[in-house]
Amino acid sequence: MQSIGQALEQSGRFSRAASADLAQTILADPEIAAFIKANHLTEREIKISFSKFNQFLGERQKFRDGDPTYSAKGYQPILVMNEGYADVSYLETSELIEAQKKLAIANRINLVNLPKSYRNITMADFDINNESRMIALSALLDFVEAYPANGQKGLYLYGDMGVGKSYLMAAMAHELSEKKGVATTLLHFPSFAIDVKNAISDGSVKDEIDAVKKVPVLIIDDIGAEQTTPWVRDEVLQVILQYRMLEELPTFFTSNYSFADLERKWSNIKGNDETWQAKRVMERVRYLAKEFHLEGVNRRQ
Repeated sequence: MQSIGQALEQSGRFSRAASADLAQTILADPEIAAFIKANHLTEREIKISFSKFNQFLGERQKFRDGDPTYSAKGYQPILVMNEGYADVSYLETSELIEAQKKLAIANRINLVNLPKSYRNITMADFDINNESRMIALSALLDFVEAYPANGQKGLYLYGDMGVGKSYLMAAMAHELSEKKGVATTLLHFPSFAIDVKNAISDGSVKDEIDAVKKVPVLIIDDIGAEQTTPWVRDEVLQVILQYRMLEELPTFFTSNYSFADLERKWSNIKGNDETWQAKRVMERVRYLAKEFHLEGVNRRQ
């Protein structure tokens, strides 16, 4: 029976010595040898697989060297059986799988007028240096652990500027995406209020509001910092909160205002006494979220 070296020599591509050396090199490769053994390849099957073995060695070398000419970026070459002989296929690397996982997590975090970097914040990034920060972190972790559960309430984080309220909420959104595959929308409310006002001109106000009020988990960031008008308070915010209250959709808030301060602000718009209207909106905020004061230093300074 013809040896592999003889078969190569007869192909006209190699001399006898070169053919024998190449055959020996290929068959001595541990991965190829293990593949031949695992698949019980006959001498004939080895011979017709020889070009694929050679291709595999070349592709593997490019992959290991990070050769720029290697076309299957993120995939490593492997040997597979294909109708009775060896063939080269490609398998996702652990690095690619991890990158795809991180991208999927980030894509479930919908940011509206907030920095893109918020998609990559994790709970481990949050600085715990006082009791209030530990309690807030624990409450959000408990929420993620229990989600989805009937009647879950959100958290209304208020405190001074720069203490990490939005940062912590972004970390919770990342945790929800990673652990539960849940989509979260983080909405900068002052910017959203402007967008909704601008939508009046093209009649898309309802679409803007509907897109927000129906999301699985909503974080309304910096509430109270918007230019307050009765229309924004009653026809935009209250509509969103009313829907989420009736549908029991988890809703979170960040603010520089406590509940009492926010109600006072909404009660007096341009010198008008709107106490009753403000109380109506605050009832919905209180129903949806528990007030919590987050303490800390201003990290923006």
